[in-house]
Amino acid sequence: MTDSRSRRQKLVAEMIRAGTVASQEELTARLAAHGLAVTQATVSRDLDQLGAVKVKRDGVLSYALPDQMGESDWSASRLQRILGEWVQSVEHAGNLIVLKTPPGSAQIVAFAIDHANLEEIAGTISGDDTLFLAVRDGIDVAALAQRIRTLSNQPPQE
Repeated sequence: MTDSRSRRQKLVAEMIRAGTVASQEELTARLAAHGLAVTQATVSRDLDQLGAVKVKRDGVLSYALPDQMGESDWSASRLQRILGEWVQSVEHAGNLIVLKTPPGSAQIVAFAIDHANLEEIAGTISGDDTLFLAVRDGIDVAALAQRIRTLSNQPPQE
C-alpha cells in the first residue's frame, strides 16, 4: 500500500469514527478540505477496503467501521430491527432464501445476518437490492424463510 493511500485511508477511518459520514460525496469533500483531491471511485474503494458499511443509528444513515460494531450490536433485537427496516420481501427457492430490499440496502442486511452468526445460514451474497441466503443442508428452508418473514414484519407466504 502506498504512503498516500495509507494516509488517506487512515484519515477516512478517523472521519468515520469521529462522527456521521453520510455519503461518499461528503467524504470526498472532507478529504478535499484536508488537501486530498480524490474521486468518488477512490473513496468507494477506500470504504470497501476498510470494510465500512452504512448503518442506521438513531434514524440517521451513516458509515461505520467493523470495529465500531461489536457483537452486542448484532443481538436478536438488533437483527430484528434491521430486517424490519430494510427487508421488503422474503421468498425461498431450493436451498436459498431471497430477500428484497430498497436499492442500495442489501449489503446492510447481509452484514447484519453475517454477524448474527445464524447456524442455519452458510453465507450471504448481496447485490444492490437483492440478497441471497445459502441455507445449510438439513434445514427446513420454508420454516427459516417464515422465521425471517416474521422478524422482518412481512406477511406469511401462502
